[in-house]
Amino acid sequence: MVGAAEPTGASTTELAKAAGLARPTAHRLLASLADEGLIDRDLATGRWTLGPELYLLGAGAANRYDIIEQARDVVTQLARETGESAFLSARRGDETVCVLSEEGSFPLRSHVLHVGIRFPLGVASAGLAILSHLPEREVDEYLGRVDLTPRWGESHSEQALRRRLESTRATGYAVNPALIVEGSWGIGAAVFDRNARPAWALSLTGVETRFREPRHRELGTLLLEKAHVLSGQLKA
Repeated sequence: MVGAAEPTGASTTELAKAAGLARPTAHRLLASLADEGLIDRDLATGRWTLGPELYLLGAGAANRYDIIEQARDVVTQLARETGESAFLSARRGDETVCVLSEEGSFPLRSHVLHVGIRFPLGVASAGLAILSHLPEREVDEYLGRVDLTPRWGESHSEQALRRRLESTRATGYAVNPALIVEGSWGIGAAVFDRNARPAWALSLTGVETRFREPRHRELGTLLLEKAHVLSGQLKA
């Protein structure tokens, strides 16, 4: 809540109200956080802001999880070489979130993906690629607790999804044949972290006429090559 009020910060009274706490309780908790350097207080205004230790924690996490700078050239190359829109998505729990995009030169675009958009694993090519490379036990657990059909339709039933997972494992790349938006196709390939876990995915999206066979295999093969390069860079 303090962070949401940056850069001006927030008063003890404002934070207590937002958290549903008594003001003395909120002040005691804020003082404890300040002692650890997680938040800071302006002595002139009495307002609380984020502290220096949060910056250090964020910088440490970025070294492990933020691969945008390493991936930027790869995503740009994909867009330039194919003419399609290229993306990097990151796994966040049971979802993927798009964190990087580059528009291709082809004038028609699908507009399904954009930075910040989230999809459940198994929805869109990036999430399908990541899910296909998880251990079978984790896939079973995920499909056991998540029902995608109410929002995404019968094309995302467990049976249909398992068929697409088998196909993805056979080719190495995932295909979304216009299951989210009519006429909009996507192809994705998983990117692996240092522990050989599928943590990200590269993907291309475009209109259906641009994703027909045999270009479909051409794009999938290129994605696999670029994903292999990026995975190797992350392990170095």
